[in-house]
Amino acid sequence: MHSGALAHLRVLDLSRVLAGPWASQVLADLGAEVIKVERPFAGDDTRAWGPPYLAGESAYFISTNRGKKSITVDLSRPEGQEIVRRLAARSDALLENFKAGALERYGLGYAQLAPLNPRLVYCSISGFGQTGPYRDRAGYDFLVQGMGGLMSITGEPEGEPMKVGVAVTDILTGMYAATAILAALTHRDRSGRGQHIDLALLDVQVAMLANQAESFLVTGSPPERMGNAHPSIVPYRAFAARDGHLVLAVGNDGQFARLCTVAGRPELASDARFATNAARVRNRRELEPMLAAIIAQRPRQEWIASLEAAGVPCGPINDLAQVFADPQVRHRGLQVEAPHAQAGTVPMVRSPLRLSETPARSDVPPPLLGEHTFEVLKEVLQMSSAEIEALRAGGVI
Repeated sequence: MHSGALAHLRVLDLSRVLAGPWASQVLADLGAEVIKVERPFAGDDTRAWGPPYLAGESAYFISTNRGKKSITVDLSRPEGQEIVRRLAARSDALLENFKAGALERYGLGYAQLAPLNPRLVYCSISGFGQTGPYRDRAGYDFLVQGMGGLMSITGEPEGEPMKVGVAVTDILTGMYAATAILAALTHRDRSGRGQHIDLALLDVQVAMLANQAESFLVTGSPPERMGNAHPSIVPYRAFAARDGHLVLAVGNDGQFARLCTVAGRPELASDARFATNAARVRNRRELEPMLAAIIAQRPRQEWIASLEAAGVPCGPINDLAQVFADPQVRHRGLQVEAPHAQAGTVPMVRSPLRLSETPARSDVPPPLLGEHTFEVLKEVLQMSSAEIEALRAGGVI
């Protein structure tokens, strides 16, 4: 595939949809050989999650599967299970997000594979974990955003609870999975032993509540929805200028004083009601309407230019067309192009991981369904062409 920090690793990816594939994409970007095992004919569920599509491939699938090799294997067949066992014996890590206990029925659970490869790091991702009263439930990002508390603090105070605009629970579970796998591989390199990782979307959702969860644990009072406002910092929200919204992110008293000067109201910075952040939080209902009335008087770009010049954190609220046209985004090369067998080229978002010695690579396209089946079985498992053709003819691959 390519040289990178993880070029010495092989990852067997039995996961579908987003959390598991996101984790394996991070590892692939960093150089790992990722073998994605998919169902014959249908493949990963997200291949069909569209529109939009690019040359028959869904944008959803493209976003989370670059840099991988795709093989198709029917796990319900004994011959398919044997292929996975043999690949697991030759892999450093395995990712799966089947329901708890499902792979055990195929002889592919951790306890069944570990004797074949004691060095294997086996990562299970599920909605609610491998234990507990909810272990058998299916877990979906939207469902877990609700159950895990995120929707209770997202949205306008008088509006309905809202999910975040992307599947953040899945994505963060993928990031936690990549971190856990790398930690377990580091331990294996010292001890010679692999281990099982039990990752639950619900656990991740609760953990990512960060200061909001800790505030509840400290006070016993559940935080409420505050729209774009911040529970502990003021002013830290969106305001409407004359011609559009901007974000103000005033993180300390010095920044607030400079904001007041730019706004033509320097006396507000010494007003006892607003002089400190704690005071501003207590008196936000007095301060924020005053600022809103002032900010509404001038165009957005005028505010942004004058506030940036004064060192007050602020910025526009961009749609994605504006994001990818932004000069900083363009300078950082966040949109990349990769060759694609059917579309010619495919646009993707660059990995944010920038390592000086072993840079991540983001220009390897997502695989076509089963594109690498022959290659993997021949090169990794040393199967003959006749053996592979017999499996294909029998519908195993």
